[in-house]
Amino acid sequence: MRLALNLGYLVGADDPQDQLRLTRHAEDLGFDSAWAAEAYGSDTPSLLAWLGGQTTRITLGAAVMQIPARTPAMTAMTAASLDRLTDGRFRLGLGVSGPQVSEGWHGVRFDAPLQRTREYLDILELALDRRTVEYHGKHFDLPLPDGPGKPLKLMIRPVSERVPRYLAAIGPKNLQLCGELTDGWLGIFFAPSFAAEQLGHLAAGRAKAGKDLTGFDVLATFPLVVGADLERAAQPVRPYAALYVGGMGSREQNFYNRLAARMGYEAEAEEIQDLYLGGRQRDAMAAVPQQFIDDTSLLGDVSRLADRLQALDAAGLTTCAVSPYGPVEAKLAALTAVAEALDKSGLA
Repeated sequence: MRLALNLGYLVGADDPQDQLRLTRHAEDLGFDSAWAAEAYGSDTPSLLAWLGGQTTRITLGAAVMQIPARTPAMTAMTAASLDRLTDGRFRLGLGVSGPQVSEGWHGVRFDAPLQRTREYLDILELALDRRTVEYHGKHFDLPLPDGPGKPLKLMIRPVSERVPRYLAAIGPKNLQLCGELTDGWLGIFFAPSFAAEQLGHLAAGRAKAGKDLTGFDVLATFPLVVGADLERAAQPVRPYAALYVGGMGSREQNFYNRLAARMGYEAEAEEIQDLYLGGRQRDAMAAVPQQFIDDTSLLGDVSRLADRLQALDAAGLTTCAVSPYGPVEAKLAALTAVAEALDKSGLA
């Protein structure tokens, strides 16, 4: 199993130097990769380019670059540039975001996300393979048929023979698409007890493409809090879990809420959402089951973390991305602890 660092967003009063310290520490510890996210604040490519210029070995991934934020051609240009600038250390993670951000921030209708993603990936394949891009789909038409545009080929050549592509996917159909068209999955709220269903959808997609899960990167992110008291360790994770399950998106379009329900927490997910959308965020945090947090996080001392890593490996996870909580010094210590746990587990 590989370890990865998920830096999340650069928001508020965050010090970019702290992001650099964490990334360099992860690199020194032998972490495979570091990933950065975007919503409607800092953008992923700028941060990764900055980190890439100040590191030498660690792979740098976008988790994610938002599909509605960029044309597929622009994403291909950015991916090829980052791959060149980092000497082949870039991984391209994509996601459709959600209707609130897509329509409210980018002005792109959140319609037919599955078909839009398929077409987006098709065009990326053409562009990053440096083939002349001509594509006529339902959502993308290149070149436009009624103007002076002509089919073009990407001018820059990536260092990598293939820039690895990942997809953030939650629902069954999107998981199948991820398995069919990409090289890896960016998962959230991954629990060993539910992993077989998700991996089954990924495997179905791989089979459609004539492949299996061999070499496919099953990557998921886990909140990381080191400490012997598990209930206390879960406390800083509660706001994150309540936000995603209860308040991310509308009542009708919260994909994380649906995921929690499919994982066996249907009544709890409904209660968390009712509380959160009703303005009772603290009560929503308290309503998140301890078991749900424990199943989808890494909590405990080094020995317990080692046991959890073994369980995740047995469930099919290939890359464990951690998102440490607390002040930067606590985060640095947590990265050291999980590296020790991986060594103790015998999975390194």
